[in-house]
Amino acid sequence: MSAKSEQCMKAVVNTSSKTTTIRSALFIGVMTICSLTICVSMLASTIQDIKQQRTSLVNELKSYASIIAFNARASFAEAEKTIEQTGAGFADERENIYNDFAHTEESRLRSFEAVPMFHNIHIYRLQQSTGKLVLYSIYNARGVGPYPAQLEKVAAFTEPYLSDNYIELSQEIRLDGNIAGYVFIRASQQELQRYIQNRILIDLFIIVCALIVAYLLTRKLEQRFTAPINQLLQLVQRVAKDKDYHLRAPQNSIEEFTVFGKALNTMLDKIERQIIKQQQTETEIRELYQGMEQKVNERTEALKSSNQELLNTLATLHQYQNQIVETEKMASLGQMVAGVAHEVNTPIGLGVTASTLLQDKLTGIERAFNDKKLTSSQLGRFLNESKENLGIIYRNLERAASLISSFKQVAVDQSNDSQRSFNMSQLINEVLLSLRPNLKKTRHQLLVECPPDLIIESKPGPINQILINLIMNSLIHAFDNIEQGEIDISVSISGTRCQLCYSDNGSGVPENIKKRIFDPFVTTKRGEGGSGLGLHLVYNLVTQALNGKISFESTLGFGVKVLIDFPVINNSHKK
Repeated sequence: MSAKSEQCMKAVVNTSSKTTTIRSALFIGVMTICSLTICVSMLASTIQDIKQQRTSLVNELKSYASIIAFNARASFAEAEKTIEQTGAGFADERENIYNDFAHTEESRLRSFEAVPMFHNIHIYRLQQSTGKLVLYSIYNARGVGPYPAQLEKVAAFTEPYLSDNYIELSQEIRLDGNIAGYVFIRASQQELQRYIQNRILIDLFIIVCALIVAYLLTRKLEQRFTAPINQLLQLVQRVAKDKDYHLRAPQNSIEEFTVFGKALNTMLDKIERQIIKQQQTETEIRELYQGMEQKVNERTEALKSSNQELLNTLATLHQYQNQIVETEKMASLGQMVAGVAHEVNTPIGLGVTASTLLQDKLTGIERAFNDKKLTSSQLGRFLNESKENLGIIYRNLERAASLISSFKQVAVDQSNDSQRSFNMSQLINEVLLSLRPNLKKTRHQLLVECPPDLIIESKPGPINQILINLIMNSLIHAFDNIEQGEIDISVSISGTRCQLCYSDNGSGVPENIKKRIFDPFVTTKRGEGGSGLGLHLVYNLVTQALNGKISFESTLGFGVKVLIDFPVINNSHKK
């Protein structure tokens, strides 16, 4: 692992220590959603139930009032009939007859002692002589004092009036289509209050039980997702610290972690094999040079034999050159890993920030709720802000997943030389996404002309490596002193041949090295980090891996143009 990769990993670890963990964010998010959902649903259910119970109580009282009014109407009718039969014409005589029937009505009203919610019942009669209401009959429950007569207000109680503890309502008594009086009922709401209290206690018990279950399930879910992440993180840290590339990521029941673990194992396996090859190569080269020195000393006088030995040694060095090219591949992959790791950290950091903000908003809402100062506007604003924050978390996690998926595909293709069918436009986009950490630091523009539905059968690994080397070559060499350059990539199909044209408007190539541009170790950055193997690797990939042809054109100060032609099988028509 390079020093730059170690620094990027340390930066990620230091950044994560200043923010919340995925475990905390997952736990807080799930518990918050469960708590809000349960509380809101229980609150709505309780309010609806209380309304129904109150409506049912009012309807029951109306039914009782109708029964009392019916009995009172019969009593009024009997009284009027008696008055007609006796011929009582004086007001006093009429009132006496009504008083006699009133005693009978009071005995009827005492039967409502079996209904404990009735506190006071009044029956009012409309005097025909004066046109005023008078108290006809009255009922007061035991232990409840008399209630003042509502002579002036009784007509207003035809619509029930609900106070904190009582319900008051009245019912018209009609005789021959005319109002003959009113029935007034004053009932207690104690039974309803007890029902509400019991309902609230039951709801609280249900909420607590549901939250306990949600807590336990959330802990299980949290352990299921965070344990594989911690294992992979510990593995990467051990590899970075101990340089132990024998370690491998374990299998996991979650498919995404399994795929990521396989990709990581593949990368570690490639690095391990490359290190072993490099060590073997160094040992062999060291032994070779020692043998050369010995042979030169032994055969000083045999110049012809020594020259032949030297030619054999150069041939062996050319064989090792391929291994050095493979080392160059792994070096570019390591640089890409560092860039992608830094790029993935950005959306994860935004997701963590959004979840922290959501937690702060929840704390404010909870404080307002506990202080009984929570308003509907506050709750609505909190719900809107919660949707926005959850959207930020979702978009950034989806962005991180897309980056990891593209990097995985690029890494797999880069280490695989097998032939398969693939979408050319998608392959180019994946390469550009993997190079995004290098491109976004510049103002250069990159234009791609490729049919979006072009599906060919070839070797995506060499094509992948060719594009990466050409783009990095432009960034390092062509645009060294240019702030805003332009790169053009175009792909076209002619029969069974694919033409890939790559060009830039950079500084170009000097005439003295243009003819040797594909030779190994040819570079304009000698002593500044340039290895001179980039275009040599491109030439070998085109001619050997793809069995194609490559041409190079350049004028100093006017950029370069690389035309690559290789055989393919066009599968676009088979879609």
